[in-house]
Amino acid sequence: MATTSSTQSAFLTDVQTLRERARKSLDDGAVMPSYQGHVDQTIDLLQTVVATELVCVLRYQMHAIAADGITSKSVAAEFDEHAKSEHGHMLMAANRIDQLGGVPNLNPEGLASRSATEYGEGGNLVEMIKQNLIAERLVIEHYQELIRFFADRDPTTRIMLEHILADEEDHASDMHDLLVAHEGKPFLK
Repeated sequence: MATTSSTQSAFLTDVQTLRERARKSLDDGAVMPSYQGHVDQTIDLLQTVVATELVCVLRYQMHAIAADGITSKSVAAEFDEHAKSEHGHMLMAANRIDQLGGVPNLNPEGLASRSATEYGEGGNLVEMIKQNLIAERLVIEHYQELIRFFADRDPTTRIMLEHILADEEDHASDMHDLLVAHEGKPFLK
């Protein structure tokens, strides 16, 4: 039993110290002295996530509206569903920026240059599916890098990005399935 107590005290801060810290620097909001990340750098990286997700919302919505053809209704519904999901991702990142004391940049000016993905060009149904699959594959790799970067320095941001990443992988799988269904052959090997 004594071993457990000494082990706990080796890595756990006593409650009195935690209470004292919580009362200090109230202007810092949710950012505690124990935060191991760099707040300004985290906010800058999350601004990219916000922009990327906004561009994805716009691309999926444009594709949902522009989709036409025999099977367009079901594909348009999938595009619309993904647009809503991407909007939720954008809100998560924007809220995290707010928690860290920043202001999310939702300004449309410069949106494309802040985004990791491209808006796209429309086209026929298969071209739109390919554009979305490429965008999903790009954000998957980008978010994997961000997750590795945040690691244990900012577990809240990392966990949020892990949730978004899981959705993006699901979106990529959906786009790949649609592509195979419309082309009759796998696009990816």
